[in-house]
Amino acid sequence: MARGKLRIYLGAAPGVGKTYAMLSEAHRRVERGTDVVVAFVEHHGRPRTEVMLHGLEQIQRRELEYRDTVFTEMDVDAVLERDPAVALVDELAHTNVPGSRNGKRWQDIEELLEAGIDVISTVNIQHLESLGDVVESITGVRQRETVPDEIVRRADQIELVDMSPQAIRRRMAHGNIYQPDKVDAALSNYFRPGNLTALRELALLWVADRVDEYLQEYRAEHSIRSTWQARERIVVGLTGGPEGRTLIRRAARMAAKGSGSEVLAVYIARSDGLTSASPKELAVQRTLVEDLGGTFHHVIGDDIPSALLEFARGVNATQIVLGSSRRKAWQYIFGPGVGATVARESGPDLDVHIVTHDEVAKGRGLPVARGARLGRTRIIAGWLVGVVGPVLLSLLLTGMVNGPGLANDVLLFLFLTVVAALLGGQLPALASAAVGSLLLNFYFTPPTHTLTVDDPKNIVAIVIFFAVAVSVASVVDLAARRTHQAARLRAESEILSFLAGSVLRGETTLDALLERVRETFGMETVALLERAGDVEPWTCAGRAGSDHGKPLLRPEDADVDMPVGDHMALALTGRVLPAEDRRVLAAFAAQAAVVLDRQRLVGEAERARELAEGNRIRTALLAAVSHDLRTPLAGIKASVTSLRSDDVAWSEEDEAELLAGIEAGADRLDHLVGNLLDMSRLQTGTVTPLIREIDLDEVVPMALGGVPEGSVTLDIPEELPIVAVDPGLLERSVANLVENAVKYSPDGTQVLVSASALGDRVELRVADRGPGVPDSAKDRIFEPFQRYGDAPRGAGVGLGLAVARGFAEAMGGTLAAEDTPGGGMTMVLTLRAASGRPPARPDLPAQATT
Repeated sequence: MARGKLRIYLGAAPGVGKTYAMLSEAHRRVERGTDVVVAFVEHHGRPRTEVMLHGLEQIQRRELEYRDTVFTEMDVDAVLERDPAVALVDELAHTNVPGSRNGKRWQDIEELLEAGIDVISTVNIQHLESLGDVVESITGVRQRETVPDEIVRRADQIELVDMSPQAIRRRMAHGNIYQPDKVDAALSNYFRPGNLTALRELALLWVADRVDEYLQEYRAEHSIRSTWQARERIVVGLTGGPEGRTLIRRAARMAAKGSGSEVLAVYIARSDGLTSASPKELAVQRTLVEDLGGTFHHVIGDDIPSALLEFARGVNATQIVLGSSRRKAWQYIFGPGVGATVARESGPDLDVHIVTHDEVAKGRGLPVARGARLGRTRIIAGWLVGVVGPVLLSLLLTGMVNGPGLANDVLLFLFLTVVAALLGGQLPALASAAVGSLLLNFYFTPPTHTLTVDDPKNIVAIVIFFAVAVSVASVVDLAARRTHQAARLRAESEILSFLAGSVLRGETTLDALLERVRETFGMETVALLERAGDVEPWTCAGRAGSDHGKPLLRPEDADVDMPVGDHMALALTGRVLPAEDRRVLAAFAAQAAVVLDRQRLVGEAERARELAEGNRIRTALLAAVSHDLRTPLAGIKASVTSLRSDDVAWSEEDEAELLAGIEAGADRLDHLVGNLLDMSRLQTGTVTPLIREIDLDEVVPMALGGVPEGSVTLDIPEELPIVAVDPGLLERSVANLVENAVKYSPDGTQVLVSASALGDRVELRVADRGPGVPDSAKDRIFEPFQRYGDAPRGAGVGLGLAVARGFAEAMGGTLAAEDTPGGGMTMVLTLRAASGRPPARPDLPAQATT
């Protein structure tokens, strides 16, 4: 069965019309005869959206009970049984109620897609997982319901539902988004023009990146090589020299002039193994371009201008930035240079900028890794001088009436052989020696025009000429080889030194190290494989590069494999490396094993730290059980023993007092055990808040049942925004805060519990008039089993504040301690204000005393 298609309506903020657009699309498809059902759509009380549901078949929702409350979720089984062509599923990032088929709604949608059902869904930009921190910095609200970016990126269609900030605010003011009593608060907080503008820009940029991916796929499928100037992309050509930093900064300034411009720095390395630039300088330039918001690319290519242009056209670049040549004037005899060649061959769709810098005309020098290896131009010149040169010299000398003599003729031919050796190396020089010897014998030694020699002296002269020519060619070639070897060893030492330093400093992750291996040797894929034993299957510990649909499963499948011990190997695909490169590859493989071991040791150390923390908690728990829990047990035991005693006749008043003591001890035990269980849930991460929109005055009064009557003054304004919390967790947190404040308050004074709105937050303050806590201890009092001064009044194991903070953070809030003006301490519980419709309010006074 073919997988269904997913279409997503993406919005910048609530109220832009995503659900409305989805329902409109559903009506259009129904009119065309498509089988469409509403699997789950939430209209949030918006009349216009609710009207759009009319005429569409709706699947009955599934009811789930959680904490004595009934909730409705999408019934996946019912949708699968109905098997429509298209299902509408609202709120892609929604978290399902515990007990549902899946934890997240996007997982429900995956099941529908696997069953061949097309799905249309909605999501806001703030719910994308990668943008959580950015949205929080803009709005001050941390989104707890998120969806992985990859889920949205895999959608077959993504449609942006866009609306200007002014239009959204007008819709809000007209009551089309929230209820009228929440409009003012929303407009002054989350829906401020600046927030909406920033969220809109995030949505536009995210969709633009997705559109760019579609464009690249289309150009690749249709083999389109010309540049489409949909957006400015600036490619910076780097040589590894110090001028690269100047070029990167210049390109960044050019990109800043146009919104959405992109900078791509590229270094072209030859395919003969190691890089030809300083790895340290390239690392610095990579960091610089990434800090400026660009990307760094490493490309393999022997023809640098062609490779650079190929890369620029492949990324649909519009501009290329190159530096002025560092070559001196006389070095231009070897060619026009990269800049001139790129400018000549770029065509009308690519602009080439040549940027001046401090290194202009100071000499290019020899590349580090390539050393004095002869290029193609010099080899061709050597063959021309060595083969064509003697022929032209022979024609010149034979045309002269009185030649310079045999001795001078030999020196002239020897000069050409030396020049051929200097230019082209050994082979052109040997060819020159052979051709020169034949021409000397044929034209200049009697008898001429024959290959015989009458005078023995002439034979000696020709033999010496040939021997000297061969010797000179061998020396020149040996010098070139030694120079190349020295340069190569220098490049290897620089790479290994930088590699060892970065690994020892802990700056290299396994993925980054494998990517460095891939770039250094110009490979397609690099993978670190390991197995537990000789007969166990191989597993991949890390990978870099593209495997083109053929993942490396065994070292035998790779073009190059480097064993690391008995059960680990570094596997590379792309080409076969020369033997001289395997020495450096072995060092990389050993370092990869070290990095992998260090990462695992770090993970084990973190687990050991967690175990140590758990042991500390358990030790403190044992101490609490042995001391604090035994106290109420001892009281209960004494009271029960007294009541059961036959030696004493207790009066009704005495019996009532003993029973009250038993009840108080049991309540005390219940409170202590409750806090211990809550702390255990927090430590094990099993607290799953069920966020609801509720008024504080529905929860806070219920949290005051455990304190004496008349000890607390409650001040909860009626106009306070509703909050998005878990009512049970909030009640438990407030109860712990109030009980702690009452315990430390002087006799005759009341604890003030008040609330106020601050931006998109609601603050609940619990203020007492006790001794207070110094600033140095304000954070410590929230740690488990910590009590300031270690001398509490009454019962407790030092868990109340730790539990309160843990529950507050689980709901997306914060808990902090402040000084109460005039003396004492104030606990400030900050909660998220809800953005939905407020529930009905009970008739509670603005101020109450309990």
